[in-house]
Amino acid sequence: MNPAALKTHLKDLDSGGILIVNRDAFHLAELAKAGYITDPLQDGSLRGRRLLAAPITTLNREAVADRHPGSPPLLSQREVDRCKNFFALGLVYWLFERPLEQTLDWIKDKFARNPAVLEANRRALTAGYHYGETTEAMPAAVRVTHAPLPAGRYRTVTGNEALALGLVAAARTSGLPLLYAAYPIAPASNVLHRLAELKRYGVRTFQAEDEIAAMGAAVGAAFGGGLGATATSGPGLSLKSEAIGLAVMAELPVIVIDVQRGGPSLGLPTKTEQTDLFQALYGRHGECPAAVLAAQSPADCFATVYEAVRLAVAHMTPVLVLSDGCLAVGAEPWRIPDPADLPPIPVRRPTAGGDAPFQPYQRDERHVRPWAVPGAPGLEHRIGGLEKEDGTGAVSYDPLNHERMVRTRAEKIARIADDIPELAVDGPTEGDLLVVGWGGTFGAIATAVRRAQTAGLSVAHAHFRYLNPMPRNTSDVLGRYKKVLVPELNTGQLRRLLRSEYLIDAVGLNKVQGRPFLVHEIEEKIRQVINTDN
Repeated sequence: MNPAALKTHLKDLDSGGILIVNRDAFHLAELAKAGYITDPLQDGSLRGRRLLAAPITTLNREAVADRHPGSPPLLSQREVDRCKNFFALGLVYWLFERPLEQTLDWIKDKFARNPAVLEANRRALTAGYHYGETTEAMPAAVRVTHAPLPAGRYRTVTGNEALALGLVAAARTSGLPLLYAAYPIAPASNVLHRLAELKRYGVRTFQAEDEIAAMGAAVGAAFGGGLGATATSGPGLSLKSEAIGLAVMAELPVIVIDVQRGGPSLGLPTKTEQTDLFQALYGRHGECPAAVLAAQSPADCFATVYEAVRLAVAHMTPVLVLSDGCLAVGAEPWRIPDPADLPPIPVRRPTAGGDAPFQPYQRDERHVRPWAVPGAPGLEHRIGGLEKEDGTGAVSYDPLNHERMVRTRAEKIARIADDIPELAVDGPTEGDLLVVGWGGTFGAIATAVRRAQTAGLSVAHAHFRYLNPMPRNTSDVLGRYKKVLVPELNTGQLRRLLRSEYLIDAVGLNKVQGRPFLVHEIEEKIRQVINTDN
């Protein structure tokens, strides 16, 4: 739409890509603002792109202008020019052979109280579409074929919506009441907004006065025998860390969602990063292990948080779920599951009886303690953040007991590996290169790896959902490839973890710009690593 936008985003366009430019904005003043010495539309610098330089501002004004000469204009010139985005959208709809009806209906609903704006945007959208249809300067339309999706009923879902729906589904499956407590923080806030609309499913929401109170309320809900959950971003996770430690010490099932954003401090509140992995794994004082999962796409947020609830209840532990800013607002088709097909989430409650007193820290073969509801006769027990005596749960300062409990809590988390799937590999089971990722980098990595495979390269892809503990076959998978490449939107946190835990010489591709990976960035790094190795 202007020279500054071209300069900023041209690097995102592949060679041979289609570039649509509002030619009317490329005059001397705008070129100077963007730092251009010559006009890029004329100097050959856009060679290699399929360029359509259209007078969008002029065409939009002609389309929107009042058709009755002499009558007062219904919209100001500034309001008319705002409509040019719809002109450009109509042009793109033609390019990708998309129908206008859904957007025209949306315009009617959105601007129902302002008929002049409604009509202007309707004209702009249709004019852009017909311009693409009639101009000879436009490249041929791009046909996007149907995606090979499994049969079922689909809806569009964002990552934050999927998190909310996953929590509700898990609560309904387990039969547990859900308390969601949160303090508003971007980009996690609308998880609270969505859950507040679902009270008819037994959801209770609580907007706390701060992050610490929200975490305390979630821990309290779990102590009371319900499902406690909270969501935040990086700064809020820092404030929640002490109360997460309380949940670890008390061994209570709590879900803590971190929708990551740029940091540190307030950082980049509306930009995405993967910089909270170490905080999720280690960001608490003392030996304080907790399970950590990461969603890989907006729709996968549903399955990931549902699985987090299953593991939290089965193993009596807080579980941290990592999302990010792109997943939070990104959307994709989601196949609505049949509730009967969802994995069961059994809740086991102890019962009183017998001559021996109730032992709140008496463990089963997985080191999991019982989950007793307060007030149940015969199941009275202590709770709190002080160290517990093994078995009885009484406060204990005995040094050997403390070490035993520290090791027991760590072993309990480690044994979750027996309750999760093995690490899957997309591609050859051995070869030159394994590209390893986690979280929201999935789409870019998967696409880059498949392009490399099509080009004949020996490369495969493995993506971690389970980050603590990692799948039990992780060492075997990593050892079957000559090189391991780890693309991350941080300075190399998973790479360091893999190096220290599995003693592999992993190579990093790291980007900390508040922006996701482009496919070609990963594809180029794949070629570089393989060529260096050979």
